[in-house]
Amino acid sequence: MKPTVILVHGAYAESSSWNGVLEPLTTAGHRVIAFATPLRGVATDAALLSDLLRSVPGPVVLAGHSYGGAVLTNVTAAPGQVTAAVYIAGFALEAGESCAAASSLAPGSTLAETLVPVPLTAGGADTYIAGEKYHHQFAADLPAEQARLMAVTQRPVTDSALNEPSGADPLWRSVPSWFLFGELDHNIPAGAHRIMAARAEARSTVEIAGASHVVGISHPAETARLILEAARSPELAGA
Repeated sequence: MKPTVILVHGAYAESSSWNGVLEPLTTAGHRVIAFATPLRGVATDAALLSDLLRSVPGPVVLAGHSYGGAVLTNVTAAPGQVTAAVYIAGFALEAGESCAAASSLAPGSTLAETLVPVPLTAGGADTYIAGEKYHHQFAADLPAEQARLMAVTQRPVTDSALNEPSGADPLWRSVPSWFLFGELDHNIPAGAHRIMAARAEARSTVEIAGASHVVGISHPAETARLILEAARSPELAGA
């Protein structure tokens, strides 16, 4: 039985950010689910992803972009259910580490200075990337018009979610991981991605020259190839 692939988008994006990888994954025979990440908090979002995971029969490959990586890092799963974790410019957090802290593992993130807070009646704030800064900050290797539309449809994340400590049992400690990120990621510096991949003892680490934070959109072929590699890993291990 081929693994189901569950795709977990991150902040300032939405589920359609995975559109470029859907055809290669489904053509290879995988069922694919694009999880609509609530972007409210790491633990609460991970609990909802875990609920979805429990409804899926057979093995699962989880792939997460940016904050989506933090969410998949915190899922609870039955032993053997999740066969691979794929981080696409994603946060592979250590226990107790926040997304904000992981972004500072290496210098270079300019995200904070682009954010616009929207106070919430329940307390705290949602954060958006300012529309006029979105292209350069988030998606510099995409056409300007595409980035303009993405800026309009971006989904906000709470400030508390970006600063919430990760749970005590990171998924990457018990599941093999794969990493792909861009050289010119302005949200999570490439140096921080390298550190996270090294401590997770990644099976494969792909750094794409000139690519932005939305490397999964600008380089869908490479992204799909890595997810498929991860999806084949149980078969290769048993060969």
